[in-house]
Amino acid sequence: MEKISFFRYLFYLRSAFQLYFAFIFTGVNTLVITYYLALENVPMVKEIFPNFASYAAVLVSIAIPTLVFVGYSHFKKMPGFKSQQEITHESNPYVYKLGPGHIKHVTMPHQLMINKILLKIATNEKITDEEINQMKELQEKMEYLLQGGYVGKPEGNSI
Repeated sequence: MEKISFFRYLFYLRSAFQLYFAFIFTGVNTLVITYYLALENVPMVKEIFPNFASYAAVLVSIAIPTLVFVGYSHFKKMPGFKSQQEITHESNPYVYKLGPGHIKHVTMPHQLMINKILLKIATNEKITDEEINQMKELQEKMEYLLQGGYVGKPEGNSI
């Protein structure tokens, strides 16, 4: 088994913390702090929300649709997500080189083989048996991919 780099572990940690742990605890923390430190001792608020559970239920029923709308707006209506994706695209090394997987093992070799054969046809050269066999191998890989198979193996990680 290949050694996984420190930065890969760090990415897994940050992702799990951000998506699950911090998300849940931030929501609970906000509810608890706003109720017990800011609203619990206000008589008018105590009449509307006699206990924490009623406060949490009302706030969650308002907050979830509001946050869904804000999230939708972030992705569909505001330029923030577009800018984020532009930066991610600029810093992605696979924009500037062949990506692993089918692109490196099937798609690009197929394009290169077609180009070689077209050049041979254009210069009236004969296509060799080796080139025909290479094309057949690429066709088999393409059919295997179409059936849901995998080609190559992940580079630099262990899945």
